[in-house]
Amino acid sequence: MHVAEQHRELTNAELAMRLALLIVISAGTALLLGTAGLDARQQVATGVFLAIILGTLFFWTFRLSIAFLGVAVLIASRSLSIPAFVESASLPVILFLAGMMVIAGALRDLGFFTWVVQSILSLPRMTGRKFMVTLALASALLACAVDEVTSIILITILVFQVCGRLKLDPVPYVIMCVLCTNVGSAGTMLGNPVSIYIGAKAGLTFQDFIVWAFPIMLVTLGITIMLTVLWFRKELREFDEKLQERLERNLSLAPKVTVPYKRSLLFLTVTVLFIASHHFLEELFHLERNSILLVAPLVCAGVIMIVRRDRARHYVENDVDWWELLFFMLLFAIAGTLEYTGVTAFMAEHFQRGFGTDLAFLVPVVMVITALGSAFVDNVIFVAAFSPVIVELGTVVQPMPLWWALLFGACIGGNITMIGSVANIVALGMLEKQYRTHMSFWRWLKVGVVVALIAGVVAWALIMLAAPFMPDALPAGL
Repeated sequence: MHVAEQHRELTNAELAMRLALLIVISAGTALLLGTAGLDARQQVATGVFLAIILGTLFFWTFRLSIAFLGVAVLIASRSLSIPAFVESASLPVILFLAGMMVIAGALRDLGFFTWVVQSILSLPRMTGRKFMVTLALASALLACAVDEVTSIILITILVFQVCGRLKLDPVPYVIMCVLCTNVGSAGTMLGNPVSIYIGAKAGLTFQDFIVWAFPIMLVTLGITIMLTVLWFRKELREFDEKLQERLERNLSLAPKVTVPYKRSLLFLTVTVLFIASHHFLEELFHLERNSILLVAPLVCAGVIMIVRRDRARHYVENDVDWWELLFFMLLFAIAGTLEYTGVTAFMAEHFQRGFGTDLAFLVPVVMVITALGSAFVDNVIFVAAFSPVIVELGTVVQPMPLWWALLFGACIGGNITMIGSVANIVALGMLEKQYRTHMSFWRWLKVGVVVALIAGVVAWALIMLAAPFMPDALPAGL
């Protein structure tokens, strides 16, 4: 739910007005595109996809309802067949995410996240800068290992705990952690749905992410940390003053809690190693590319549910976000309709005609378009729509730099506004619930634009520097 909509529910009149506006804009745009050469089925596909975009802007809480209706319209109009729906829904990606959610729930149960919090709070010679840098690194690396939402929930709770004891404004610390979480989520295929979707669509392996995306993420993360520490330097000085006052009274930041974390740490290590070794195992057993990658979380989740059978139903019913997964599945199917009806081929042709085939120009264009789109609408939507275009462009230019441009454009672009990613919305929702305070759009935008712009330029430069060493072609994705 968007932060602005958490205070009240839409009235029936407001809902009807927004729905009417959504239909008028979507249908009107689709009809206008007919003059550009799109046929009837392509117009329907484009109109429904635009409705999904507008749905996230006008009424976030109803976006799944709009997705249901959109798929129904596509099938009824014969713009999408049932076999094409099943193929486009990216069920392996959905199952991958479900498995990871079960694993995250088990890690929470086994005390892993509590151990992380205690380790941060136990740092010797704590200062404001040291605390925030450690917190930023932890949020980014946790996003790499589990996912951005689990990471930001854990880190935000810790921020509230420390700021409550020191009587500090938590907003700067929440912003800094969210910005770093979004950047960190680009480091591996486990970071967010965008990463796993791009990996599956492009045929990229976990190793590809580690070799190419992870180093770029580390550099852009370092830039993001430095910029935010500089931006919030006054708040960090206040942290030091309040911390010193508390230490002089022999008071700690939080009571030490001992948790049996070793089993959870071992299980997370085994899970990540299993996923990381998928390419080797696939070649060893002559399996389809990325097949083990996509089932590895299911294997690990299955083992968890056998070992902790008394909690198995809880993990599936409470830790798996079925609302979000259903939306992703329908969104992927709707985006797949653009490819099925030929809209993405049309887009790629005009994109290539307008911007040429020079990677030095295409990479920043892809990053800018994706970043600006992700700043205001769920980045998964833009990645799902743009991926088939990248596939088409990849037949005439080197594809891998374009995929990394799409990934980093989406993840870094999510930092521009307070509604740019799920992590932003979750953290600000927790902030409002805990402190009854409302984040102003402008307060976030000032730091978000600066950090995203500089980090985006750095990521672009690194992608271009690495491009000559990247493979010229990639295997077909799922």
